[in-house]
Amino acid sequence: MSGRTHVMRFRIRKSSVPAARHHVEALLTEWKLGGLVDAAALITSELTGNVISHAKGTGEFFELVLRRRGGLLILEVSDSYQWRMPELRKPGPDDLSGRGLLIVDALSENWGIRPRDPGKTVWAHLTVNRI
Repeated sequence: MSGRTHVMRFRIRKSSVPAARHHVEALLTEWKLGGLVDAAALITSELTGNVISHAKGTGEFFELVLRRRGGLLILEVSDSYQWRMPELRKPGPDDLSGRGLLIVDALSENWGIRPRDPGKTVWAHLTVNRI
């Protein structure tokens, strides 16, 4: 089942966060990658939540891409917000936000951000063999 790709667009609105998460859960179950569902769903929630919080007014949609290449599941979330790239922060114990990319960092094998025109793509790799 190597070499699969799936692309889905969602409107930039709060209801798209659980919709994207449920979409990832269903797709990975169909792809027989059930052992990655929890981590991938949480990463999806964090990345799509960031789009909803920070990319308002920059376009109507964000794109969610899932790719299986060899031993990796590649999860990408792209939006058209280009003025500020996400950063891995170290929030204090009383901060109410700022932990999303820490969660992505902890759950993924590797992650990063690449610019695109317009906007950016935040990606995360999960090892398929860990299931």
